Amino acid sequence: MDVTFEQFAVARLPSLLRYAVVLTGDRDLAQDVVQEVLARAQVKWRRIDSADSPEAYVRRMVLNEYLSWRRSWAARNVHAVGERLVDIDDARGGVHDHAQDVVEADELWNRLSTLGRKQRAVLVLRYYEQLEDEAIADLIGCSPATVRSHASRALKSLRLTSEKQTRIHAEEKS
Repeated sequence: MDVTFEQFAVARLPSLLRYAVVLTGDRDLAQDVVQEVLARAQVKWRRIDSADSPEAYVRRMVLNEYLSWRRSWAARNVHAVGERLVDIDDARGGVHDHAQDVVEADELWNRLSTLGRKQRAVLVLRYYEQLEDEAIADLIGCSPATVRSHASRALKSLRLTSEKQTRIHAEEKS
């Protein structure tokens, strides 16, 4: 049985929004990206619905929209959204101290905001979507070696930022 666009949108909107929030780091920008994608998807829904996986097709549209977002300044100026992530179910397991979780999420978002779009997309696709390098390469339009390079550079950058913050905190306590 074919699914109507409206049924698809109602069923998949929360998942698409979470995915876009992880990609963009900003709930408002994520909503804009998803809205733009759904508007385009509605127009060509017959073709999308006949695809092997309509959800995968639309998720790829979200990724492409994020990577080519016209208002690039908004995507580069990511705000701390730790509380917003918790609000939309950032399921990380048992939460013992909500405040500490928010602080850690804010620190992570601040570090992620320093990455380039493709590096950030690679990390999201690898760790949030749990895709293999070959699948990521297909989505982004590059080779698997380039995916590994983006991931390596992104993780190195995140580690360096984390080490720098640790040193600053240690100096503040002394």
